[in-house]
Amino acid sequence: MNPSIAPSRGALWFSILTGDATPIAGYPASVRVADADLAGRRARYLAVVPDPANRFPRARSGEVGLIEGWQLARAVQELMAADRGAGKTPIVAVIDVASQAYGRREEAFGIHQALAAAAGAYAQARLAGHPVLGLIVGKAMSGAFLAHGYQANRLIAINDPAVTVHAMGKESAARITLRSVDALTALAATIPPMAYDIASFASLGLLWRCLTLDQPAQPSAADIHTVEHSLREALASVRADPGRDLGSRLDAKHRRASVTVREMMRTQWSRDDSQAAMQLRLD
Repeated sequence: MNPSIAPSRGALWFSILTGDATPIAGYPASVRVADADLAGRRARYLAVVPDPANRFPRARSGEVGLIEGWQLARAVQELMAADRGAGKTPIVAVIDVASQAYGRREEAFGIHQALAAAAGAYAQARLAGHPVLGLIVGKAMSGAFLAHGYQANRLIAINDPAVTVHAMGKESAARITLRSVDALTALAATIPPMAYDIASFASLGLLWRCLTLDQPAQPSAADIHTVEHSLREALASVRADPGRDLGSRLDAKHRRASVTVREMMRTQWSRDDSQAAMQLRLD
């Protein structure tokens, strides 16, 4: 591997969780897809990993770019097609994504469509009854996280300083807000949505469980057991809950404003629909 590219926790945990399973052929080096055991049944595991030979330079360090977005969508959609009329295979997204790939070529060739295709595929799978689990083992940044894992029924994260979640990196956020990185960090301590640490993210109601491991980057047998056990429990939780939406994420105290806005929008929408129907009758 290129020495300038750090080892990937996503690749590590994907390998651990899939064991001896052979990755499915036909996918690019940056997208790992394998069918392996979960709670005694087959599950599809997916991960985006660094590829120093990626044809798009902006996507060589584990970013989700054009190729990655479309191929994630393909892996999920092919599974859905194969399961049509049969059981619903669980999907596990192993998440360690630095960001979406920023570049002129990516913008020109429609990275927004590629990432939307991936997010849409995960959402379609969830709504079709596939249990979708997300395991955050490293970075979960920006549009990359939205495309790979955010649509999961249950999100699990490792509680570790190297595990971060945010819409953009600190340096970029500092430039946008016209603050220094230190000032931004201080502000984030009092405003959870601006923070990067996993505990602040958990306070927003998006995590199903947060795990404390002894060695997340070099997991022991006990660490691996903890993660595998949590995935099995998350799968059981999804199967016990017939709901397929993500409404439970709004139960956290920091999401009260989100609930209020949604209620106001529903009220306004209903009123507008009623007025439109009345106008049609008058016409």
